[in-house]
Amino acid sequence: ISDCGTHFCNDQFAKVMLKYGVTHRLATAYHPQTSGHVEVSNRGLKIILERTVGENRASWSDKLDDARWAFCTAFKTPIGFNPYKLVYEKACRLPIELEHKAYWALKHANFDLQTANDHRKV
Repeated sequence: ISDCGTHFCNDQFAKVMLKYGVTHRLATAYHPQTSGHVEVSNRGLKIILERTVGENRASWSDKLDDARWAFCTAFKTPIGFNPYKLVYEKACRLPIELEHKAYWALKHANFDLQTANDHRKV
């Protein structure tokens, strides 16, 4: 569902929708209740931004990427997944998990070098 914007109503967009088997529907102009799922998502993003930045809307654009990341990696009950898994078909790895994994690999690599060095001396 999208609004009646010209970027959604052209031949190129129609070809992409056809290629991926998506049925495109147009919402009634100036009637946001039509696209309820979008409104729910926007409300969720707004709540995240209000809690992290506060009421100072001038700095919302600075934190929008972080808010979108938090929203996309959070579990959604209606779809049974988080949106990230639904799009990429794999679990999302948080930066701290990747950092820990890299540290663990480096620690084992150093240990293996030390073991190899000890065996070389013998």
